[in-house]
Amino acid sequence: LNFVKIAEAYGAVGIRVTEKKQVREALEEALAIPKPVVLDFHIEPEENVFPMVPAGASLNQMIGGLA
Repeated sequence: LNFVKIAEAYGAVGIRVTEKKQVREALEEALAIPKPVVLDFHIEPEENVFPMVPAGASLNQMIGGLA
């Protein structure tokens, strides 16, 4: 999904972050904008960011960590 385009369709601002070095700048930019902002962080699966909710699953099916 393109969350930036979805945000824009609803009148918000969408900011995509694809690299770690972009995080601070994106957060500062988002905080300076006087309207709703969606931050779309692209994280490699190998980073193992938890908890994760699989696509189409409910919150009670979230993955809490490596088994």
